[in-house]
Amino acid sequence: MLFLLTALITGQLAAGQRRRARQAERREREAVVLYDVVRLVGDPDLKGALNAVAERLRRELDLLAVAIEVIDDGDTTVRIVVGDAEAVRTMSSMPTELLSEGEAPSRERRAAPGRWVRVVPPHIPGAARRAGHGDVHVVPVKSQGQRAGTILLAHPLDAPEFESADDRLLSAVAAQLGLAIERRRLRREATEAEALRRTDELRAALLNAVSHDLRTPLASIMASAGSLLQKDVPWTEEERDQFAAAIERESGRLNRIVGNLLDLSRIQKELPPVPLDYVEIDQVLSNLVENAVKYSPPGTEIQISAQRHGEEIWIEVADCGPGIPVEAMPLLFKPYRRLEGEEPRPKSTGLGLAVARGLVEAHGGRIWAENRRDGGAKFIFTLPLSPHNRTAMAQQEQTA
Repeated sequence: MLFLLTALITGQLAAGQRRRARQAERREREAVVLYDVVRLVGDPDLKGALNAVAERLRRELDLLAVAIEVIDDGDTTVRIVVGDAEAVRTMSSMPTELLSEGEAPSRERRAAPGRWVRVVPPHIPGAARRAGHGDVHVVPVKSQGQRAGTILLAHPLDAPEFESADDRLLSAVAAQLGLAIERRRLRREATEAEALRRTDELRAALLNAVSHDLRTPLASIMASAGSLLQKDVPWTEEERDQFAAAIERESGRLNRIVGNLLDLSRIQKELPPVPLDYVEIDQVLSNLVENAVKYSPPGTEIQISAQRHGEEIWIEVADCGPGIPVEAMPLLFKPYRRLEGEEPRPKSTGLGLAVARGLVEAHGGRIWAENRRDGGAKFIFTLPLSPHNRTAMAQQEQTA
């Protein structure tokens, strides 16, 4: 009898240890997956992050397919799908299980996972369940208390139901996606606020500069015109000519200032924000403009422009100089190299273009030179619009 009692107690202890070991394994898996999801959703490339999260969930929970759909940037919908294509096609027409919100944690108790609620959509002719496919489980994604997306899980028909640990994991993943969407919104608003702040600073600086530039010619015009109107002063003909010349000269100056202001008002800045190091890109532009000045005739234009090409911004510095010999093209961005020819060239260290190339490539961009059809040369460099593209382009450059 004692032997049987001892065996029973030993068996119960072993079963308890196995149960605790399984619980520890599930919690470890839950913590590892959640940690990975937190890192994945931090990727600035939202579509790539969602794809990685969906694939991780599909493999971790042994699902047929996973689809994630979120609302980003106001009303833009981002949707990705991974897994069995057949299961994906039947997702929208099959009965679903909706994971409700569980109890929030407090100081006295832990958070409780939500429960699955059966949802049967209206019958659609020809939309019968496919053999071998189970239900679709739906996990809502919320941001600031509002619906911001959905996680769809195609669960195999013969697979066991989700356990409470799975429910906690799915709820935590949905919460992290909601936080990621909220962070993107805050970053976007911060960028817009910074753009407005800089616009206000530019406006204030412009008003200060304009007020000073306008007052100077206006004061001279008013003084000269007032002097001419003084009938009690016997001005000589030479003095009257000087007053008239001053009025004409300052009026021309005033006209140029107003013309510049009108040109400035017609500029439409429709380029998106570009992540860059201000000091380094300022150095690139300075080197290119300095190079253009060296090789351009006095009084000619140097044009600077920027355009968007796909996921890059192209910045161009063009001059009206003699152009670049074809044989010199491969040597332009080499250190200590200068263009040589029959005409005398300005002296320089030959490092300006090499430095510009190094700084541009450090940003994940490219730089090259071309000759213009109507004469002169142009230097073009690119900057990627996102850090993700910058990293990818830098890797391409290294493997090329």
